Amino acid sequence: MSSFVLAPASLVALLHGPDQPGIVARVSGWIFERGGNILHADQHRDMEAGIFFQRVEWVPANGDDSADTQAFHAFASSLGMAARVTSSNHRPRVAIFISKFDHCFHDLVLRWKSGDYACDLVAVVSNHRDLEEAARGYGLPYHVVPVTAATKAHAEAAQLALLRSLDVELVILARYMQVLSEDFLNQFGRPVINIHHSFLPAFAGGKPYHQAAERGVKLIGATAHYATAVLDDGPIIQQDVTRVTHRHGVDDLIRKGRDLEKIVLAQAVRWHLESRVLVYGNKTVVFD
Repeated sequence: MSSFVLAPASLVALLHGPDQPGIVARVSGWIFERGGNILHADQHRDMEAGIFFQRVEWVPANGDDSADTQAFHAFASSLGMAARVTSSNHRPRVAIFISKFDHCFHDLVLRWKSGDYACDLVAVVSNHRDLEEAARGYGLPYHVVPVTAATKAHAEAAQLALLRSLDVELVILARYMQVLSEDFLNQFGRPVINIHHSFLPAFAGGKPYHQAAERGVKLIGATAHYATAVLDDGPIIQQDVTRVTHRHGVDDLIRKGRDLEKIVLAQAVRWHLESRVLVYGNKTVVFD
């Protein structure tokens, strides 16, 4: 009979602040002095802004991740740094918002079910019933909240109540064809990742593939970004492109684009769940 040894919990810290000499040495020294073991560390300096960024992952002594989490925040503050610390023991609670397009939805769920994502998918929320049977087939609770111009405020209030009741920590907009209001985003106060079917900032807004076809572009793309009050303008997490020619019509662009959308959104979600994305201003640093 074989036995399995569970890997000890690790902590990941993302920190940033004014650049200064010796930060790397002080961070590694702090972890060493507390008996921790660094698994991975990476850093970046914004030369123009003079801002230092670091992602460091370590195993705390005796597996005491809660003590190191609290202490690291105080330590980072003493360096003039803002810090966010997450534990590998923690599985974020995630909700997926969808409408009628199903390609990103199926891709995300299948990756999650295969163990690719260290999170708990606790709800699927939609303004239509089209994918209810598919979601329930996956064993996922499906919540229908219809949205019209006249009922948008009421619908968003219902969505917020649901997210709070489930303690959702991340919302993924998997081709959810509604614009979340600034009030919704402010009240939710947690990350929302959106997939937009163009290489932003080109062709923001509706029907970007039609816009691309009309413009005769030779590249189309997809962009995963954090949703903000300004439509399709949030900090970009991941992008990719594919070539097209004059022979490709709108339907061809949509078909090719859907493959990009799945890959780009899947990668962005993975990086977020692995605490590899650090947002500052309207930009991101994405650590390897």
